[in-house]
Formats: sequence, C-alpha cells, structure tokens
Amino acid sequence: MPLALLALAIGAFGIGTTEFVIMGLLPEVADDFGVSIPTAGFLVTGYALGVMFGAPLMTALGTKVSRKRMLMLLMGLFVVGNLLSALAPAFTVMLIGRVVASLAHGAFFGIGSVVAADLVAPDKKAGAIAMMFTGLTVANVVGVPLGTLIGQAAGWRLTFTIVAALGVIGLIGVARLVPEIPRPEGVRLRHELAAFKNAQVLLAMAMTVLGFGGVFAAITYIAPMMTHVAGFADSSVTWLLVLFGLGMVGGNLVGGKYADRALMPMLYVSLGALAVVLALFTLTAHNKVLAGVTIALIGALGFAAVPPLQKRVLDQAHDAPTLASAVNIGAFNLGNALSAWLGGLVISAGFGYTAPNWVGAALATGALLLAFLSAGLERRDSAPSAVVAEATPADKRAAVHH
Repeated sequence: MPLALLALAIGAFGIGTTEFVIMGLLPEVADDFGVSIPTAGFLVTGYALGVMFGAPLMTALGTKVSRKRMLMLLMGLFVVGNLLSALAPAFTVMLIGRVVASLAHGAFFGIGSVVAADLVAPDKKAGAIAMMFTGLTVANVVGVPLGTLIGQAAGWRLTFTIVAALGVIGLIGVARLVPEIPRPEGVRLRHELAAFKNAQVLLAMAMTVLGFGGVFAAITYIAPMMTHVAGFADSSVTWLLVLFGLGMVGGNLVGGKYADRALMPMLYVSLGALAVVLALFTLTAHNKVLAGVTIALIGALGFAAVPPLQKRVLDQAHDAPTLASAVNIGAFNLGNALSAWLGGLVISAGFGYTAPNWVGAALATGALLLAFLSAGLERRDSAPSAVVAEATPADKRAAVHH
C-alpha cells in the first residue's frame, strides 16, 4: 500500500476523534458554558448536519481544484474549526467551530476514497479505501478514550487543541506524501450530478443509510442500556466503546480485503450477520460478558460493510465518482441521525432500553434486502448483452451454412 494512504489515515484519525470525543465531554462543556446537557447536545447534532450538507457543498466547490489541493484545503478548514472550538468564549462560537470542522468531514472522506482507490491496482481498491478508514476506526479505540481522559483531567479545550494539531500533521502529510493525480478530462459539476441518475448509486447510498443506521440505533443508547440493563458501572461505558472500536478496526480491514474479491457476497454476509446480532442483542444485553462480545461484533460487522459500500458507489459512479463518494459519507451520518431518532421513539414509547436493537435489526435487514435488489437489477441489466454475446457465434455459423 502506498505511503500516501498513511497521510489520509492520519487525517481520518483526527476527524474521527473530533466527531466522537465530544460525546464523552458534554458534561464538562455544558458546565463551562452554563448550558444544559440537551443544549450541549447540539454540538453533536450540528456536527452531523454539517457533514450531511457539507459533503456535497464542499465537493461541488472543489470541482475546479486538484484533489490533492482540495484535501489540503479541507484539512486546513478542519484545523480552523477545532481551534475555534478550543478557544470559543461562548457556546454559540463553539457550535460554529464544530460546524466549520464538520464541513471538512464528508468531502475529505469522499475525495480521499477516490484518491486512495486511484493509488492502487484495480483489485486492491477496497483495501486502499479500508486503509484510509482505519484512521477513523482507530480513533474510536485510541483517540476518543484518550481525548476524553485528557478533557476530563486537564480541560476539554486542551483536547480540541490537540485534535487541531493532529489536523496540522494530516495537512503536512497530504502535502508531502499524496501525489498530484490529474483530474479526468471534461469532468464538470454537471457530470458529477449525473451520477445520481444511476439507480445503482442511489441503492448503494440507501444501503449505507440503513446498514450503518442499524449500528448506531444500538450504539447511540449504549450507555443507558449497559448501565440499566446489563448492570455495568458508568465508568465502564468508555471501555465498552473501546471494545466497539476494536471491532470496527478488525471489521474494516476484513471488509476491505474481501470486498476486492467478492463485493456483493461480502455485503450479504456482513449485513445479514449484523441484523442477526442486533436482534440477539436484546437478549445478550442482560449479561455483562455476552453484552461485551456483542458490542464488539456490532462494530466489526457494521464496519465490514463500509469499504464495500464505499467501493460500490465508486464503481457505479465511475465516470464522475467524487461527488457521489462524498455524498455517501453524508449518508452514513444520515443513518446515524435517523437511527438515533427512531431508537429514541421506541424508548419513549415504553419498550425499554433494549428496544433500539430491534430498530437496528430492522434497518440492517432493510439494507440486506436492498443489496439483493441491487444485485438482481444488475443481473437483469446485463442479461441482454449476454444473450447477444451467446447468439453471435450461432448467427455466424448460420450465415456460413447458408
């Protein structure tokens, strides 16, 4: 794998850390600014919305800029946003800083996926994408717990300052290690938008929303589920999230490896198994050991689907993949927001803290059904050409006989 992928992974590590570390620091931020926890929660919501809308916006703005330069500009934006958060004199300013940082998220992963795929041979593209996403998964194992501990011990502002420094390292890495890859000739914004007329691109994005939504339906409510149902202490939730992160790392690498060999079968296995494990989580959540194992499996199976889903979008939008790739990153965050809302509804309806697991299982099942639909449509669309190819030799023999 090219060394340039390391620079992309470092940038992904910083982005992953800033996205998730705020969840562990909400009480400290709320106390510092004198706001309630629900109000502080807008720092999470604002970031997710920024990713959703920022992905297509920033990618569209960068259509006339080289991909390497755009990656550098995005990392610069990320640094500015985190410094603004670290130095914010008021809650509103910090919220603005979070949104500014989030604008870099979707476009960085979207453009970075295209660059990573272009750096390697065709049979290693999903593995290269997985290598970049390893930075995001490792952030959940190392960056988020460490950032939370630093923030609780020395102040949350130091955490965001360190994250900004990671962004500087990522920026330097992109500048030094990522080669200048010429943009395809004749590709303009209208060409990028044309990819969304492809039903397979839209199906892949819908799979992303539902599949990853299945993961976050359970994980969003992991703290109350583990403390009230499994009987863990509050302090154990951080380490349970580390287990989730370790599962993410392993699943991401396995998904990248096998997606290059058999992309759709990899999706069938990961999404199908994810639906089963999420359904079982309603039972295993009552046992500490089984709950820990299940959390790791959810991380592994959820992220085993990420490289094949991202590569599926790149393959189907091959003529102009950059915008579609970035929008698919926004689809992950849409899945997060959708599943968190649905999970909250079933808890509010009185079905208990394990009820979001059934929501997750239903969403993952929906993603699996869409995968079967996508493959079926692909076989149908390729059938006429196969018939023609088979008929041609017979036609030739008939012509010669005549």
